[in-house]
Amino acid sequence: MRKLLNLVDELALQIPNAATLNSNVSLGDIGWHIEHSCLVIIKITETVKQSDPKKFHSKFNFKKVVVFLLGKIPRGRAKAPEVVMPIENITISHLEKSIILAKDAIQELHGCEKNNYFNHPFFGNLNTPATINFLGIHTNHHLSIIKDILK
Repeated sequence: MRKLLNLVDELALQIPNAATLNSNVSLGDIGWHIEHSCLVIIKITETVKQSDPKKFHSKFNFKKVVVFLLGKIPRGRAKAPEVVMPIENITISHLEKSIILAKDAIQELHGCEKNNYFNHPFFGNLNTPATINFLGIHTNHHLSIIKDILK
């Protein structure tokens, strides 16, 4: 939990660079990556909170094992679902609010039962601990892209 909060703090530190774009690295600017990362945390948390832990079931998923073991998501392999696509013209003020909402969402995950879950399109059902792990990997993935944009 603390690790994920620290990653969101790292995102917040990049807000002054929000308009920076390097199309050789990504078609989105840094603000897009910050907003997307926050939206993923917020929307997934909403889904986990609304889930019925009694309905949780998990199946072996090779892709999940590899990503979770390596702690890395390969770049350019998937397109973000529409619900976590940032709006146009993201302002600094909007990003600051998104950071606060993401941190609040992380705290809400702390109160979820172990088998609250969400269904990831590639990894299948992820319970609360696996969700927290995934959110850390995903946020770190976008922080890595941000660092490469700044190079």
